[in-house]
Amino acid sequence: MTIPRRLQVFLCHASQDKVKVRQLNQRLLAEPWIDPWLDEEKLLPGQDWDLEIQKAIRAADIIIVCLSKESVSKEGYVQKEFRRALSYAEEKPEGTTYIIPLRFDDCETPSRFQQWQWVDFSAKNAWERLLQPLRLRAEKLGIAHETDTKPSPKVDTALTKPHPEPAGFTPGGRPFYRFDGLEFVKVPGGDFYMGADDIENASPQHLIYQLNYDFYIGRYPVTNQEYSLYLREAKQPIIMAKDKVRHPVVDISWNQVQGFIVWLNEKYRYDLPSDYRFRLPSEAEWEKSARGVDGNEYPWGNKFDAKKCNSIEGGRNGTTSVGTYSPQGDSAFGAADMAGNVWEWARSIGTPESLGKSFAYPYHFDDKREVDAIRSHVLRGGSFKSDKDEIRCANRVWADPSSTNNWGFRIAICPVEK
Repeated sequence: MTIPRRLQVFLCHASQDKVKVRQLNQRLLAEPWIDPWLDEEKLLPGQDWDLEIQKAIRAADIIIVCLSKESVSKEGYVQKEFRRALSYAEEKPEGTTYIIPLRFDDCETPSRFQQWQWVDFSAKNAWERLLQPLRLRAEKLGIAHETDTKPSPKVDTALTKPHPEPAGFTPGGRPFYRFDGLEFVKVPGGDFYMGADDIENASPQHLIYQLNYDFYIGRYPVTNQEYSLYLREAKQPIIMAKDKVRHPVVDISWNQVQGFIVWLNEKYRYDLPSDYRFRLPSEAEWEKSARGVDGNEYPWGNKFDAKKCNSIEGGRNGTTSVGTYSPQGDSAFGAADMAGNVWEWARSIGTPESLGKSFAYPYHFDDKREVDAIRSHVLRGGSFKSDKDEIRCANRVWADPSSTNNWGFRIAICPVEK
């Protein structure tokens, strides 16, 4: 006999493992017979969070204990959760499947959990291995579950996830969105004016009507602090002055940026809306983010103002912390530092002379300028060494993908088909 309810699964984890736990939560939610309990999804404002967690553990049919090098060594609340799970396990009949250790990395399983067989989250068959004991527990409790033989999706399959709600508002009142520490602003699809008649390599100014999808652009260029997280995991040396933690990372080649993007998509793609991925913005995406739909000369308008950007006129002679000129220098969509500070790499190819042609204007989406080829790539926005003409939103230069100079970058989140 089956009963009309879902299997209650509690996800016991450390806050440092939140990214992978969210992935796990989404995979469990995709099973109609499973009701996972994740604190950030289930806790409501005003609730006694400790009491609610205790009630959830007590009500759980099964507990997945998420283990990592961080969680097993961390002091604090996670250890309290571990102890509660173990105490409730003692109340279960012998042989009951109640605790499933799930290892996120090559950590040492704590002795108190070694009596139970664990699942390796990174293994190819991890999802099926995890579902097997959940199905057995559901059967034992008389809970209906799907028993078809269709192969389960791999753990790294993209998940169905809606666009998020704003995480807050910029000083200028524009909503911003947070994807695992990085802040983005949303740029709606629609027409805009690109190029400038008086800039030789950006002429003529023309209407772009093919950018018909919403996308997100980094609120700031990627900082030294943010880039160091990637270097640490890649086991590469980190050289960062204390007073430049929030400065944009500089002297970065286009090729180095690609490694950062691969890392971002591997680590955080499950937090993105469905069919969206991290990548560099195309020229069109960057320019619309910077100048709005009306073709502004600068992010803030058509008149140069040295107090709204880090250009040579301001005399800074170096990078400044991101957001130093916000909100007065922000674009119409709330993106900061899009004029001056550091040149920003774009996805677009610059001049592929080897093909016997130049990617000139008008801009076209279908002429293969938007491929991640190892050729010269465009840089936008100017740097602290650039003057008021070089930092105009329409200005464009290009460089070899292995070159470094006052080059930085900001990340976009765009539909994969684009």
